[in-house]
Amino acid sequence: MKALILSAGKGTRLKEITEEIPKVMVDVAGKPCLRYNIELLKKFGIKEIAINTHHFPEKIKEYFGDKNKFGVKIKYSYEPELLGTSGSLNNFRDFFNETFVVIYGDVIHETNLGKMIEFHKKEKAFATIALDNRSQVGRGAVILEGKKIIDFKEKPQQEIPGGLVNSGIYILEPEVLSYIPEGISDFGLDIFPKLLKEKKKLVGFKTGKVLDIGTPEVLEKARKLFGQK
Repeated sequence: MKALILSAGKGTRLKEITEEIPKVMVDVAGKPCLRYNIELLKKFGIKEIAINTHHFPEKIKEYFGDKNKFGVKIKYSYEPELLGTSGSLNNFRDFFNETFVVIYGDVIHETNLGKMIEFHKKEKAFATIALDNRSQVGRGAVILEGKKIIDFKEKPQQEIPGGLVNSGIYILEPEVLSYIPEGISDFGLDIFPKLLKEKKKLVGFKTGKVLDIGTPEVLEKARKLFGQK
């Protein structure tokens, strides 16, 4: 199995840190956030990895290289203009020809990918989305009916009290590529709602601990948490 780690974000909310490095290269307890995700994939036997880049791409390539250094093979793309979470797959259409994983590179997970992949296959899903419980849901809200996803509220007008959110790991069938247009597109805003309209089976997998390092507050929390291990 192969994976895409989304790594092109600028990290504007961490601008004092990300003025000279990509968001995914922000240090968390001695190593960049992106490395946690590569190690997670490797732990579950996923060693062929695609990484999209935009902001200071050379920083990622200098650290990770393309093979052997971390026991994985890495294929890179460069986006002069950001293509969005799903649009980034346009540069890897020939790379993904079987069930694959997409993971957001600026989120640190303790997700059991093995169980998530088993769940995806058992449910015969078109897409499986890792979900996290939140006391307040501001964006990325997902509505479940049993195991099936029935609706997305990617950018609700107001916070929803308590619920499930998209936590940034997907298991996808390669046919999803036929639903991704050329140019810019986003999974939550464009692709997943389109798949629901087409009656494709989307299911939710409730995940473990999730830390999105996109704000200074959560970054500090992650540094303290992983610094204790």
